[in-house]
Amino acid sequence: MCDEFHEIRPYHDEELPGVYEELIADPAFRQVAVAAFPGVPFEMLASKMRACKTKLEFQMAFGYPVLTRIIEEASDGVTLDNDLADKTGAYTYVSNHRDIILDSGFLSVLLVDSGGDTVEIAIGDNLLIYPWIKKLVRINKSFIVQRGLPMRQMLESSARMSRYMHYTISQKKQSIWIAQREGRAKDSDDRTQDSVLKMLAIGGEGDVRDRLMQMNIAPLSISYEFDPCDFLKAWEFQLKRDHPDYKKSTADDLKNMQTGLLGYKGRVHFHIAPCINDRLAALDPKMPRQELFSRISALIDREIHRGYRLYPCNYVAADLLAGTAVYAGHYTEAEKSKFIDYLNGQLARITLADKDEVFLRGKMLEMYANPLKNHLKAVEV
Repeated sequence: MCDEFHEIRPYHDEELPGVYEELIADPAFRQVAVAAFPGVPFEMLASKMRACKTKLEFQMAFGYPVLTRIIEEASDGVTLDNDLADKTGAYTYVSNHRDIILDSGFLSVLLVDSGGDTVEIAIGDNLLIYPWIKKLVRINKSFIVQRGLPMRQMLESSARMSRYMHYTISQKKQSIWIAQREGRAKDSDDRTQDSVLKMLAIGGEGDVRDRLMQMNIAPLSISYEFDPCDFLKAWEFQLKRDHPDYKKSTADDLKNMQTGLLGYKGRVHFHIAPCINDRLAALDPKMPRQELFSRISALIDREIHRGYRLYPCNYVAADLLAGTAVYAGHYTEAEKSKFIDYLNGQLARITLADKDEVFLRGKMLEMYANPLKNHLKAVEV
C-alpha cells in the first residue's frame, strides 16, 4: 500500500514492535492494561504483547478475552444470524450504532467464533482522546475518520478514506465495519446518512452503482435489550434542549465509553442481511444522483429495521409511550414491571439541577419503542 494512507490506516504488522514499545513506556496505557487484566503483572502483559507478530494475534491475545469477559459479566449472551450467501467474502458491514466500542468488537468476536476473521473498523478521531488510544485502535485494525476539518480538507479526507476502503475490500480482501451515520442515533431511530454512501462512492471505478457494488455492502442490525447509556443519552437530550450550544466534553465521551463497556446489556443480537449488490444492479443508472443515494439509504434502512431482534421491553415502551396495551400479548406483567423498575433506576442516575423527569422518561421510552416502530414498518414492505 502506498504512503497515501499512512495517517489513517491500521498499522502494518512490521510496525507493531515499535508501537508496542511506545505503549509499554506510556504510564497511562500501563494503568489501563493492568485494570483490564487484574492480577496479571504488567511485565507479563508487556512480554505477551511483544510475542504478538500480527494484529490478529494481538486481538486474540488481548481484545478477544476482554470482550468475551464483557459478554459473560455484562450481558445475557450475544448471538448472530448471518444471511450472507458467501460468508468467506470481504464485506462492508453498514450498521446501526448503539455502543462506541462494542458494536464492532462484538461483531469481530462473533465472526471469529464462526470461523471468520475480525473486521477493520471506521473510528472517528474525536474518540482518540489520548495518544495511547490512537495507537491501540490502530493495532486493533481501526482506520481513522477525520472530523472537524475545514470543508476543502474534509472533501480531500473523505476521498482518501474512500480509496482506502475500496483498497481494503478489493486488494486486502478484508471486511470493514462502518456506522450508517456519524455518531450514535441517540433516540434509536436508525437512518443511513446519504453522506456515508456518497463517501463510499468516491473511490472505485464506474458509475455510482458500480462503485457501491465494489464495496459489497451487507446491512447489519444490532439489537441490545438494554442500552447502558440510555440515561446518558436522555441527559444529553435535555442539555441540548435547555442549552442549544451544548457540546459533549472529553470527559463525557470517556464516561459514555466506560458505561457502555461495563453496563448491563441484557440480550444482544446481531443480524447480517444479504449483500445488496443484486438490488443495486437493478436500479436505473440514469436516476438523478441524489434520488439514487436516497433510494439506497432507504434500502439499507429497511434491511437493518427488518433484522432487529425485538425484546419485551420494546413492546412495553411502545405501550407506555402511547398509554395503550396494544402490544400486551408480547410481554408478561412481570416483564413490564421489570422494565419499569429498570427505567426508574436509570432515570435516578441523572443528576441535572433542573431535571425534567417527564421529558427524560419520554426520551428513554422513545429509545426502546423506535426499533419496534421501524421494524413493523419495514416488514410490511
